Amino acid sequence: MSTRPASGSRRSTGRTAAPKSSKKPIARAPQTENGSATSKAMIHVSGAAAAEPALAFGSSWVYAPSPEATDHVKIDKRYELFVGGRWQAPLSGRYFDTISPSTEEKLAEIAEADERDVDRAVKAARVAYDRYWSKLRPIDRAKYIYRIGRAIQEKSRELAIVESLDGGKPIKESRDVDVPLAASWFFYYAGWADKLAYAFPGRNVRPLGVAGQVIPWNFPLLMAAWKLAPALACGNTCVLKPAETTPLTSLLLAKIIEEADLPPGVVNVVTGAGKTGAALVGHADVDKVAFTGSTLVGKRIQKAIAGTGKKLTLELGGKAANIVFEDAPLDQAVEGIIGGIYFNQGHVCCAGSRLLVQEGVHDVVVRKLKDRMASLRVGDPLDKNTDVGAINSKMQLDKIKELVESGDREGAERYSAPCELPKRGYWFAPTFFTHVSQSHRIAREEIFGPVLSILTFRTHDEAIEKANNTMYGLSAGIWTDKGSKIFEVAQKLRAGVVWANTFNKFDASSPFGGYKESGFGREGGRQGLLAYLEVE
Repeated sequence: MSTRPASGSRRSTGRTAAPKSSKKPIARAPQTENGSATSKAMIHVSGAAAAEPALAFGSSWVYAPSPEATDHVKIDKRYELFVGGRWQAPLSGRYFDTISPSTEEKLAEIAEADERDVDRAVKAARVAYDRYWSKLRPIDRAKYIYRIGRAIQEKSRELAIVESLDGGKPIKESRDVDVPLAASWFFYYAGWADKLAYAFPGRNVRPLGVAGQVIPWNFPLLMAAWKLAPALACGNTCVLKPAETTPLTSLLLAKIIEEADLPPGVVNVVTGAGKTGAALVGHADVDKVAFTGSTLVGKRIQKAIAGTGKKLTLELGGKAANIVFEDAPLDQAVEGIIGGIYFNQGHVCCAGSRLLVQEGVHDVVVRKLKDRMASLRVGDPLDKNTDVGAINSKMQLDKIKELVESGDREGAERYSAPCELPKRGYWFAPTFFTHVSQSHRIAREEIFGPVLSILTFRTHDEAIEKANNTMYGLSAGIWTDKGSKIFEVAQKLRAGVVWANTFNKFDASSPFGGYKESGFGREGGRQGLLAYLEVE
């Protein structure tokens, strides 16, 4: 299943090139509720780049606002912990606010779980495992899991809106990517629940017990589905800890699980920050830990559970190389580049944040990228025309700015899309750097934002060497019209997932995971079952 077309924008049938024009592409100005234009972002164009021909889009590219209605969506003022099949106030007595990054407005108060709350959740999961879930017929477990998938479909509009409000991503991404994929994960693993013996012929399999699962803020609902669906299908019970900046869809999923009438304690949701996650990971009665997040935290988790006998899967950071050969279909490649880095504001662990372009087509690709970026619409996540939404948090925005400034200091040349940024909220214009060397921080460190580093290569071997010259190994992309070249290069790339003439495509039946400091273990497909089974 595709994550989405690169930005889903319409194509103009009558646009013409203006080879001698010095005018910059016309930017679309996102409007505030009273119709006034928002503040303008800085446009970085220097040297010869400013004199290059640019497409003149004209007024035909100005879109009227198309906001998604929210009157049918009810967000509670306060959310408690979901433990043992009931909503319970935290023993800590503490709550924290979750805000919308696009407006900085408070959405709800969220319970903050401490060690006692986590202990209560793990005990509920253990009781549910011993009394109900492990003894339930696999085909009956499948019915429950399928029921969750159907409920996600039925509540898809509400889930998509809340995901965009809480996380800042455009509604068309939440609606067309996150929610459908989340439902598909439950459907897929519902099918495996009574077929585990066929997944590993000649082997004896059994569930592990209680799984502690910590998920990130970039795809909250989807990551919850990635973790919960295979764990439940294999007969485990779960304690889920969502990220503190995006807890709402996980809590809505808990309501769906409650309505699906799963036995109490099979799925528990505890909310909080890093201390809550650490308490869950370190709990003595957790048999399995699954974590998606930063490499730094992943290393801490691995160290914390060393010698405990707990099974562990880690899906961590990435610095994916998107390789464009000179024989590639360039217009198609540009769409893939845009989708690979600016999808979800670049908040994607497998984002194609390093673009390796063969020297012969470098200038053409850069020009086409600038033209395409001029059509990206940055603004209100609930506007159905928006391509790039809000940065998830101020902390993440500060990190993006710091790394971008390091690129400026180290001599790379920055170009930011000509766009208007709203006055309130956390925003960053889609950006790329040229004249980047492999020693630059922006080429080595995960930015986790809408920032692309462009490097060049001359030969196949140089492209492979540069692509593998990273501590990460999560994903990569190859663009060429030669099938033999795809197979040759893909076999030499040290990446868990390699896309050919496309990028950021996922399916529940396809395993996903990385090498090196991008983690280990696989999620999705038959391989995703191994993380939650003891195979003898």
